[in-house]
Amino acid sequence: MSEPSAFVREKLIRFHHCDPAGIVFYPQYFVLFHELVEDWFNHGLGWRYSEFVSTQRLGLPMVRVETDFLSPSTIGETLRLSLGVKRIGRSSLTFAVEATAGGTARARALLTVVLATIDGLHSVPIPGSLRSRIAEFVIE
Repeated sequence: MSEPSAFVREKLIRFHHCDPAGIVFYPQYFVLFHELVEDWFNHGLGWRYSEFVSTQRLGLPMVRVETDFLSPSTIGETLRLSLGVKRIGRSSLTFAVEATAGGTARARALLTVVLATIDGLHSVPIPGSLRSRIAEFVIE
């Protein structure tokens, strides 16, 4: 078994992420964080997020978010986004997410998501096969 590590993706900051001052409008970080979770599913866990939603009718809504905005990010920069799993519950996960650019921390967040049915809108236990893949990304 390999040493747990964070999942990392780079994201170019585009015009649509920014406010008129050319800096990332803070709600856009939450869009970037969700895109990171989808990328983690697709590339880190090897589960197609589109099938997870469309076929399995499951989702991962955010139920708690704690975010520190540390330094502005600007159009044209490339953010390095990392995701590590801090906690695996029965039906919930807590992620530690960090956005950096040029070696400077821009935002840090703790995101708690719940595995939920799309049709019934209620939580469901994380299946064992998914839980074992998630465990590979648990960080200290």
